[in-house]
Amino acid sequence: MDLLKISSAALYTAFILYLVATFFFGATIRDKRSTKKGKAGTIGIALTIIGVIAQLIYFITRWIASGHAPVSNMFEFVTFFGMGIVMTFIVLYFIYRVHVLGLFALPIAMILIAYASMFPTEIAPLVPSLKSHWLYIHVTTVSLGSAILSVSFVSGLIYLIRQIDQKVTSKHNMFLELVMYILFLFIGFIAISTVFNIAGFEATYGYEHNEKPYESVYHMPPIAGPHDGEMLTPGAMEPVFEAPAWMQGKDAGQKLNTIIWSFISGTVIYGLVLLFIRKRVGAALQPLLQRTKPDLLDEITYRAVAIGFPVFTLGGLIFAAIWAQIAWDRFWGWDPKEVWALVTWFFYAAFLHLRLSRGWHGEKSAWLAVGGFGIIMFNIIVVNLILAGLHSYA
Repeated sequence: MDLLKISSAALYTAFILYLVATFFFGATIRDKRSTKKGKAGTIGIALTIIGVIAQLIYFITRWIASGHAPVSNMFEFVTFFGMGIVMTFIVLYFIYRVHVLGLFALPIAMILIAYASMFPTEIAPLVPSLKSHWLYIHVTTVSLGSAILSVSFVSGLIYLIRQIDQKVTSKHNMFLELVMYILFLFIGFIAISTVFNIAGFEATYGYEHNEKPYESVYHMPPIAGPHDGEMLTPGAMEPVFEAPAWMQGKDAGQKLNTIIWSFISGTVIYGLVLLFIRKRVGAALQPLLQRTKPDLLDEITYRAVAIGFPVFTLGGLIFAAIWAQIAWDRFWGWDPKEVWALVTWFFYAAFLHLRLSRGWHGEKSAWLAVGGFGIIMFNIIVVNLILAGLHSYA
């Protein structure tokens, strides 16, 4: 218990340090004086490094407490994924000295950590197929590769906000604003989960999965209930509708319900922000990025993919195939997780091909980076939470 308290405190400390560091990186784009700008950037990166050390303490202490690498469920995996993004940012910062990268990379990492914390954080025994040293070899490598690739999204997003003409209405503006809206959906999930957790909402529903009885505990009012489920909590509200029959994963109804609430709360928060700033989010951010060099952002986008792609290949395909052969006596089985890992690999392979052979630089490259991050997040969230498969441990 002492180790778990230390672990939780270390993760919370890392989150706070990332938050404070974000404000210092924000100061670098508002202050034109190079001396103050340099001091703010130095403080920001120092706090970020201390934050990573704190998160490493969380990771190590939780590993000791659980007896296995803490990457076996949604909370642990997404938390490690967020840490990987911050670590990648630190490396790229010392190479390129781009302060604005921290202003976007750290909030995205914080959103991921907060998102992960909304899932159960208790340590649970590993299912038999996960009791292998390949757990930390495969999962940590694929998570780190995904994190490095995700930093290309950060620099690509900054590039698009910086370069796209926000004074006119165009499809590029609409797509960019859609990306901002999706980020607000994550914030909405965090906000609504926190609200209902504080309120202490809980309702239990019984259902069958693979002809076995299960109970699903809802921590949000049930808009979507389990398929052919039965309310077990006296006085609890009935679901508005049941999850469709094709959603066969464990707790499928609860997961669908969570996604619906994320859309509702995220849309409300996004709408309130628009009412406050009276313009698109991208248009509000653009004036802050005028001193950022677009060519340098484009270079960072490419470098992140060039480094992350082989790491992802190693963890997501090679190590995954070896472990699948050991655990299931086949290296490939068209499991949803395997399919989307392959889709991710082909997408970034196409990114490098178009970049190096067809000269896709600048805006085209940035849009590809944004699309790649969408595929990564689809793999982490939708494949884990909705599509049933051998990897549905979340």
